[in-house]
Amino acid sequence: MIRTPGAVAEGPNELPETMRAAVYRGLNDVRIETIPVPGIGPGEVLLKIHTCGICGTDLKKIHTGSHSAPRIFGHEMAGTIAAIGEGVTGFAVGNRVMAYHHIPCGVCYFCRKHTFAQCEVYKKVGCTAGFEPAGGGFAEYIRVMDWIVRGGLIKIPDGIPFEQAAFIEPTNTCYKAVQLLNLQPDETVLVIGQGPIGILLAALAHRTGATVLTSDLYPERHATAAKFSLKHPLDALGDVVIAARAATEGRGADVALLAVGGNALIKIAMDAVRPGGRVMLFAATQHGEAPFDPAAVCMDEKTLMGSYSSAVTINDEVARIIFDGYANGFDLTQLISHRFSLEEAVEAIDLASHPKASSMKIVIQP
Repeated sequence: MIRTPGAVAEGPNELPETMRAAVYRGLNDVRIETIPVPGIGPGEVLLKIHTCGICGTDLKKIHTGSHSAPRIFGHEMAGTIAAIGEGVTGFAVGNRVMAYHHIPCGVCYFCRKHTFAQCEVYKKVGCTAGFEPAGGGFAEYIRVMDWIVRGGLIKIPDGIPFEQAAFIEPTNTCYKAVQLLNLQPDETVLVIGQGPIGILLAALAHRTGATVLTSDLYPERHATAAKFSLKHPLDALGDVVIAARAATEGRGADVALLAVGGNALIKIAMDAVRPGGRVMLFAATQHGEAPFDPAAVCMDEKTLMGSYSSAVTINDEVARIIFDGYANGFDLTQLISHRFSLEEAVEAIDLASHPKASSMKIVIQP
């Protein structure tokens, strides 16, 4: 039961006092445990998770020990409102929703410059299943805090599955990057990496009318990409730079989007774009040093840029892309290769950490 005064649930005995969760206990240590169902306060909701995708950033935190323990990760999530706190308007118990875990303040210097991911409020995580807030989607229930309810809780229309809605947050991050590139219909984009994020980036780039080249090691991933009208696969075992130039009358691609980590790939991306082209780093989320030719930036006028996390200004547009696209060529559930129960979450995380040709988006469904 909810232990917070003013909270409303479906009935007095509808909510359990405990739940199961995949708890991060330290470096490479995730355990399935029984923990209390989180309470909620005024302006907050309790969300029962249906689907939560495993993101590469979750894996990096688990495998690098970058965050203190204990925590419960998972942020690509959708589910049903199980209880609402006092003062919540516009939502009711039983509503199907997805929740962003980051929403900015909207008024600070960084927000005024639309650099939302650098806002101090944005950096606070507004969803938790317990312990230090970290998303919490690898659990049965999460507490969604008040500023997320106000600005980052999206209702799911009838007929749209939870699995499709769980892609809203990662799609936002990808769409933000594509928008920053300001792609034109006469441009050629090279997307390096065709995991689920790479395919998302490539499919969104394709929607601008640009020609999209996709590079990956696995034919199976190119086959999945083809379902999203991505028809120019490049074998990453070959010379991608030569292939990009061959596809562009020798110039090189206008844009290279790096959808996988690996600093060595930055040079390949820089070499693959034409003079005056742009290179977007999307997966370089770990600090380090990467060599590149500074003359390529100066004399060849190539732009090296980055994009991180989501942008609140496109929340509504991304929701329309996801909801309208489900029956119109943008069914992202096709990216899901494996579905695991919460009790199998450790196995799911291990598979996501060691991707194979047959593995794409892996989701946990409590």
